[in-house]
Amino acid sequence: MNKTLKVILLVLAVIVVALGSFAGGFVTGHIVPLAGLPGLQQPAVSAPPTTSPDQQSATPADLQSLFSPFWEAWTLVHENYVDQPLDDVALMRGAISGMMQALGDKHSTYMDPQNYADANASLDGSYEGIGAYVDTTTAFLTVISPIPGSPAEKVGLQTGDQVVKIDGEDMTGVTAEAARLKVLGPAGTTVHLSILREGETDLLEFDIIREKITVASATGKMLENDIAYVQVITFGANTTPELLATLNDLMAQKPKGIILDLRNNGGGFLSTSVEVASQFVGEGVVLYEQYGDGTKTTYDVIPGGLATDKNIPMVVLINEGSASASEIVAGALQDLGRAKLVGVTSYGKGSVQNWIPLSGDNGAVRITIAKWLTPNGNTIHEIGLTPDVTVELTADDVTAKRDPQLDKAVEVLLETIGK
Repeated sequence: MNKTLKVILLVLAVIVVALGSFAGGFVTGHIVPLAGLPGLQQPAVSAPPTTSPDQQSATPADLQSLFSPFWEAWTLVHENYVDQPLDDVALMRGAISGMMQALGDKHSTYMDPQNYADANASLDGSYEGIGAYVDTTTAFLTVISPIPGSPAEKVGLQTGDQVVKIDGEDMTGVTAEAARLKVLGPAGTTVHLSILREGETDLLEFDIIREKITVASATGKMLENDIAYVQVITFGANTTPELLATLNDLMAQKPKGIILDLRNNGGGFLSTSVEVASQFVGEGVVLYEQYGDGTKTTYDVIPGGLATDKNIPMVVLINEGSASASEIVAGALQDLGRAKLVGVTSYGKGSVQNWIPLSGDNGAVRITIAKWLTPNGNTIHEIGLTPDVTVELTADDVTAKRDPQLDKAVEVLLETIGK
């Protein structure tokens, strides 16, 4: 067996503490463990120890006893498994995945090289697929939010839709992450999705033509009554410069109110969320990171924001597709008294993950390192943010191209302005 592979396997138990932090990632997309299927079992047999001297000597001395069963299993599989030869790289990656699953945290996962590349590509602003943020911690691949203007949005996919078949193939028993990879594909090709939607008796069928998804992180326009409308789609590498360009244009038009639309924003980088919040509030704390030992890191507002004038009232739009980094921004602006929240309760992802690349182009581990708290010290994990004004957006509204949430945001601002 390749000596380098041995070394990689030997450090599985210490990889979490041995590697430094990489980035504060928040994208929702995780691998879900599958329960084993019942099957025939052979009678148990006794066998002599199978850890070789080479394996024993390569294992750090203080871990030799702990890792002895691992190496025994490794050797037994190689000596007894029916289909040979085995793919040692796949076994190594499976071992890492199993270790991450054993943590019992659905957000701490192993990302294989393709998964890791796809996740980074989406935050860089472009990839090929249908254009939807998804949750892979569920039994079926589940839509968190379609990206505005994407093929997913155009055909009518909605938050909460579960992908139960892909191109006619039943996804029962298939990990949601594996299903996600099946949905991705070259631009111009078609994928057929069978969707289970709450409130619908029958499956909904969609043919979706994949496109190169180029996500404009931040856009904006002026609405009637001198209200500036800003939409932030994701919190990626291009978000801050695009937001600055948008605000420079809109603030020059002297708006009397601002709407920040974070609906269906699946999240992104923690650092970007701090930069975005800092454009709208002049001082204070954006969030706290709370670690397992009780210590905290404070993220303060970055001075110099373009839209911090409190005389220009503000509303933030949120919904069930607003997750993680978008919840940081909305929670900060709400707690600091800068904005009112309009919409429905947000997704509720209040933990922080570091993405730590592994050596040898073997992907990365995503590790939950902390929980984040709003400026008032509140956690939203699996709770979400509660809007100041609750307004639903129904399927009928979407079909009729109505937006009562945006309408209410405008109404709230006009009342504040005094019109």
